[in-house]
Formats: sequence, structure tokens, C-alpha cells
Amino acid sequence: MEALRASYGSESDSDDSRGSSERTSTAPRLTPKPKESICLPPPPIDLLQPQNSLDFTSCQGNRVRSFPHIQGNYALHIFIPVRIPSMTRKQLSSSMKIISSLVSDLYVIDVDIALNELCKDDEKFEQLILGKEFHISLGRPVPIKVHQIDSIVAMLRQRLQFQRRYWMEFNKWEAFVNDELTRSFLSLEVTGGGLLEITRQICIVDEIYRLHGLPEFYKNPRPHISLAWALGDVSNLLKPAAEELNKLRNRASPSGRHVFTCKFSGIECRIGKKSYTICKLAD
Repeated sequence: MEALRASYGSESDSDDSRGSSERTSTAPRLTPKPKESICLPPPPIDLLQPQNSLDFTSCQGNRVRSFPHIQGNYALHIFIPVRIPSMTRKQLSSSMKIISSLVSDLYVIDVDIALNELCKDDEKFEQLILGKEFHISLGRPVPIKVHQIDSIVAMLRQRLQFQRRYWMEFNKWEAFVNDELTRSFLSLEVTGGGLLEITRQICIVDEIYRLHGLPEFYKNPRPHISLAWALGDVSNLLKPAAEELNKLRNRASPSGRHVFTCKFSGIECRIGKKSYTICKLAD
């Protein structure tokens, strides 16, 4: 305590510096009024959690994360952003409503709102489901260390920054289940145009993952966007429903090869809460 007082200085320090006659004075001295302690509010939560670190506080719908949270890890995800063209949203809206009637307990991707609830409001349905940005994963979402961030981003930009524009054809409804069997997904798969280009991009990401000791993507990748999810493995329900949608589409448009198409516009990398543009093509 004496060292602390000496470093900051205090009223008692200044008193001691005076002459001995002042210290031995018999004049009455006023006792200083004790200062009231001030209770400071707790620091914001953001200050307690490093920027860009894994954030699992917003998880809803009883989802189970794919890897355990370790302080100081950062979630890495590399993907192609996808926007559904407005001219095909009405058709997709009808398909999603059919799925909702066939499979209960489905939730909207990233929004975590029950699909059957949104089906009651056409405006919200199109805005929250079909108007949002979807993604095609080019690598497994994995945790990385802080010292790996700059190296990974630099390599991704070096290898992927020069990409040509191509068309992506989403032409098949499909059901997928994650490796842990904790979530099932209703998805639209790319099986025609764009498959070759996306596969090449996945191979490049795999090479970068290997150099950083990260698990590679699936041996036979099936590029897709996911529109809805369910808890657990419900593929026994989702697969027949997806097949029914494919049959309905083929009957309605025998010559139609796809559900919708869109142009490849770039690649994004999200690490924790921060996004990095790997490549972006001008509109």
C-alpha cells in the first residue's frame, strides 16, 4: 500500500514534505470526510470475448455445433455467395410449402424460424427465406488458431483471386445429413453447369487446408445450397419429399433442366465474425 501511495502521490505525502514545525503543531486538524466508493458497471460482453472468436451464444433451435468450442479458436468457412433470382422465387415458394406439408419440424436456414409458421405469410416467406443470401461451401467449416489466419487468407487470395464468371445450375432437390447426424438439410444441388468449376475451386481449398493441417472436404463433393434444416437424422422423411419435388418439377416442365440458375460472382471467407473477400467479379 505504501508503494502504491508513493507512485500516485497523496495528501499524506504532501503533508510529510512540509517542515517539522508543521508536523508538530498542536492546532486541531479536521478529519477528512471519507470518499464514497463508486460502483462501476461491469464491462461490455464484447470486451470479454476476443473479436472474431467463435460465437455460439446466438445458436437457436437446439442445434449441436460440429466441433467443441475452445477459447482462442476461430471458425473458418469458405464459400460462394448465392442469391436466388426474383423471377424464380414464386416457384420455389410453392415447392417449400409442399415440403413443409410433408415434413414437420423444419426450420429456415440461419433464421431458425419454423418453416410451417412462415408459410402462413407469403411476404415474410419470400423475404426471410428466398430473399436472403445462401452459400455453397468450398471447404469444411473448421476451427483454426489465430496465427493461421493471415496465412490462410493470403493463400486463398493468391490461388483464387483470378476466376472467370460461369453459370451455376441448381437442378436437383436433395437431402443431406451432417457427419455427426445431428442435423438434416433440404438442399438444391448443382449437378450440371458450374459443377466442374466449383469442384476445381474445392480442390484448391483442399490444398490450402492440407498445408495448415486441416481436414479436407469430401472426396466426391456435391455442391449445394441448403434452404431448411431439421434436428437429427430425418433423411428417411426428407429424401422421399425431395424426390417428390423433383418428380413434380419434371412433370410441370419436362424440358426444364434446372430449378434456377445464377452467375458465379465471387468467393468469401468468414473467420469468426470477420469476412474476407477472396475474389469478386464486377457485375
